[in-house]
Amino acid sequence: MNNGDEILKKVNRLVSAYKQGFLGGEEMPEDENPHLDKASKQNYMYFTLPMALNYQRNSYVLWECANRMYEDECARIVFDSETVCSMSETVLQKYLVKYKVALQPNKQPIIWKRICETIEKKFEGDIRNLFTLNNFSVAKIKEYIQNNKKDFPYLGGNKICNYWLYVLEQYTDVKFVDRENITVAPDTHVIQASQKLGVISEEESQLSNVQIIIAERWKELLKGTDLKPIDVHTPMWLWSRGKFEVNI
Repeated sequence: MNNGDEILKKVNRLVSAYKQGFLGGEEMPEDENPHLDKASKQNYMYFTLPMALNYQRNSYVLWECANRMYEDECARIVFDSETVCSMSETVLQKYLVKYKVALQPNKQPIIWKRICETIEKKFEGDIRNLFTLNNFSVAKIKEYIQNNKKDFPYLGGNKICNYWLYVLEQYTDVKFVDRENITVAPDTHVIQASQKLGVISEEESQLSNVQIIIAERWKELLKGTDLKPIDVHTPMWLWSRGKFEVNI
């Protein structure tokens, strides 16, 4: 990593540009939602299940599809874990594929159902119990998920798990006691922005463990500052998505 003080100056300018609206971001992918009661079980389910299918695709399109599916009163049942557990895979597949929430018709409905089964069997049908049982500690939640990774297909991955917790923090009423443990979610845009800022080198950006490297670098860089790692995720994501047109 290059000079930390210089990078921090750039990071602060980037965050400032984001707050002033220079990076866009008036509409984020997850803004496409049915605006349920933030504290409701349904709201938590809405921001949990589609997240597990959020890979190798356009996030804006995924959440548009999820919202359309929720608007269909017949299809809405797939957001209820108890109903999904008793539902045939054919019916579940029909709804998820119809609304293009699932692009892989065989694999992705199985992922959706597995997470619903986990919620039913381990959390009494309410994903909010995962957080209560772990005292709203990000570190404990992530440790639990890592120790039970098969119960959280894809949602338990390093990138998506952190981003999922971040999204829940933004769109539900959950309050984590240690939000500093939500690391940056290093997708392609965050990797590119981290390289642009000098947090990682071009060579490091090509390594298979780049996600772990980035998470550790940001944690180290922001230690002792007012910023938490996840606070820089959206500014970096928007900056890269805008092809770095805003000079930092």
